[in-house]
Amino acid sequence: MTRIVDAADAAGVAVRVLGSIGVALHCQDAAVLLPSFERTYADIDFVAYRRDSKVLSGVLTGLGYRDDREVYIASEGARSIFDDPLRRIHLDVFYDRLEFCHIIPMTGRLEADRPTIPLAELLLSKLQIVRINEKDIVDTILLLLDHSLGSGDADVIDVDRIAALSATDWGLWRTLTQNLEKVVTLAAGYPQLDDVQRASATRAATDLKTRIDAEPKPMAWRMRDRIGDRRQWWTEVEEVR
Repeated sequence: MTRIVDAADAAGVAVRVLGSIGVALHCQDAAVLLPSFERTYADIDFVAYRRDSKVLSGVLTGLGYRDDREVYIASEGARSIFDDPLRRIHLDVFYDRLEFCHIIPMTGRLEADRPTIPLAELLLSKLQIVRINEKDIVDTILLLLDHSLGSGDADVIDVDRIAALSATDWGLWRTLTQNLEKVVTLAAGYPQLDDVQRASATRAATDLKTRIDAEPKPMAWRMRDRIGDRRQWWTEVEEVR
């Protein structure tokens, strides 16, 4: 992963790691728990700026990857897939934003951290999944154990950014708060965590939800809140390949 980030830097473009590998890279202390959760990694996910897609494609093909141009065209420039047939490595590159159940804008954010995306977005990439699975719950717990809640990007989870994004999108707020409640419930039952870790993860998830709820909400958000769960608030995620 860092080889790709270094090669892109040398070419003058920013590319950052996200996903479970990004969590493992950013959680050096909590990562010791990963073997006990029996985690496996299938793909490597990255984010870059769309303006750099051509240069990045050149960097990756120079490293032995094949660019599936059909994915880039079909996604209207929102995503690329690269494969290394010899090493059987699959790269998924998102441009300008993370678009799963909700949209997380990445414009101007790739310079805030390295080699991963910033912690706020790394956490959002996990918590914005409506049908969240166990691996994303575990990744969320690892992030909350290894990093305190705070402001800015100096190795803390920027709660101000998370709260601000939630205040502009009722659906994102609904999914994040719903999943933070799940984190609190499930963290209590993981035998891989000791009592201190369970308490720490529970406290952090509760504090984050409280901060998100406390952020002032505009009129459009409050109007959508009146509809609530009666209308679907997320986009279904489709597998590209």
